[in-house]
Amino acid sequence: MDSQDWDDRYAASELVWGAAPNQWVVRELTGRTPGHALDLAAGEGRNTIWLATQGWEVTGLDFSAVALERAERLTADLPDEVADRLTWRHGDARALEAPAAGYDLVLVAYLQLPAADRRTALRRAADALAPGGTLLVLGHDLSNLTEGVGGPQDPAVLFTPEDVLVDLADHGLRTVRAERVHRVVGGEPGHKGGETDGGGGAADGGRVAVDALVRLERSAG
Repeated sequence: MDSQDWDDRYAASELVWGAAPNQWVVRELTGRTPGHALDLAAGEGRNTIWLATQGWEVTGLDFSAVALERAERLTADLPDEVADRLTWRHGDARALEAPAAGYDLVLVAYLQLPAADRRTALRRAADALAPGGTLLVLGHDLSNLTEGVGGPQDPAVLFTPEDVLVDLADHGLRTVRAERVHRVVGGEPGHKGGETDGGGGAADGGRVAVDALVRLERSAG
């Protein structure tokens, strides 16, 4: 899907992915010392806004102008001390140009792209890390096609934790976590590539989706 496709999708409904942050974002990042964060493929900003409520100075970047307009409307309803920590940027994750100082956290949640594009985006994300920074990558796992529900049904845009580690093998990052996690579906929508609350997969009766979760850190030295 290109940016116009996503503009159309966002324009067709209100809060495509819901307002609550992704449960893995909350699990992995709650209690961490806030700094400067980048949310790549931020969509309507649910994770970006949550990070700001936790004290992070956050930039949310997405290539859908419609999604960002919605994020800006949501920002207007936030307390000033939270809204002041938010910046919205229109751009493509595959062409990210980070500030020289880098980010203490880069989040890439449900950016479902073909392998070559995914690799480009993840390498850009890794390059954007400041010393000591964290890269958190979440997405629909390849096994979700047969073992889970929802999400894209095209294997070309799915990935595994191992794929992410291979994509970034030469970036000198330390692996904190690389695993498949099971998410109960229904009220926990996601991002980029169609994390939904239904449809598809051998485990439909259990309504469990299989996600890939990878958390990496750059050395502080």
